[in-house]
Amino acid sequence: MTADNYLLYSVIAAVLPVLLYVGLIYWVDYYEKEPTWLLSAAFLWGAVPAALLALLFNTVLSLPFYYLFSERSAELVAGGAIAPVVEEVTKGLALFLILIIRRNELDSPLDGVIYGAMVGMGFAMVENILYYTAYFSESGASGWNELVFIRGVIFGLNHALYTALTGLGIALARMSRSWLVRLTAPLLGLAAAMTLHAIHNLSMFNGTTIAFFTGLTFGWGGVAMTVLIMALALYQERLWMRRYLAEEVDLGTLTADELKIVSSAVLRGRHRFRLLVTGNVGEFRRTGTRLRNLSELAYRKRRYAHFNDVSSLTTIADLRQAIAELGRFDGGAEV
Repeated sequence: MTADNYLLYSVIAAVLPVLLYVGLIYWVDYYEKEPTWLLSAAFLWGAVPAALLALLFNTVLSLPFYYLFSERSAELVAGGAIAPVVEEVTKGLALFLILIIRRNELDSPLDGVIYGAMVGMGFAMVENILYYTAYFSESGASGWNELVFIRGVIFGLNHALYTALTGLGIALARMSRSWLVRLTAPLLGLAAAMTLHAIHNLSMFNGTTIAFFTGLTFGWGGVAMTVLIMALALYQERLWMRRYLAEEVDLGTLTADELKIVSSAVLRGRHRFRLLVTGNVGEFRRTGTRLRNLSELAYRKRRYAHFNDVSSLTTIADLRQAIAELGRFDGGAEV
């Protein structure tokens, strides 16, 4: 890498890990895939508006401290207090917008985590490009390699983690009938995001081995906690599939064998993979649509049972009609 091509390498180093992480996040949501356009919009919000707003407000709010205090003290305040608040608010705005204009997409805690992670990955990608290009000018190729490893690999999921906590709080508020939960859950999620962000920035500012491992512990501890939440959410969604679609077997919407498939991620994947490898592309797509509709039916029935909203009844009837028109799974159920 030279001074002529470091920008290209910086972009590649920032984009490739993000593509991997985004792919993993999208794969995890296998019961009810979120709309691709909305996931893309969340990612782009993090990459463009959130990044630009954060850069603007971080700069404006930090300037007075550089005039009043020493450079080190100002950097401590900017990194430990201002940046976590500004960045988590600007990223979190996208999730509050989803809550307002596309609230029906937030069907489970997992949805909030996924949308938050998408916003965070978009933000991390742009921020890493800026850091990588600036650091090459200061430290050369050796310093650049070290920074890429630390930011892209060791702490590559941090921004996704922070905003996922905000998303989790918003999703929990969306699902609750308690006004107390609706008011406090998003604020607690945002506060948790800011706190973990501040701990990480302060630990990196200190520069000692102990501080580094403190940041590493809180960072990967938060990732582990988020993975656990996602696993529990997926288990809960599986139970929803079984509970709310059991009645549909008696109604003739699906068969008992199809119920086993739709409520199991393993069986879903196995059934569709068999269709794909045998060259039955049309049936592969039709089965995918039927599975998505069945999942949506379960979520809508849960929502109606939980909130007793009349609008869900119309959607439930429409979904049953759409599922009937698609017909049964081809070749029967492999269970």
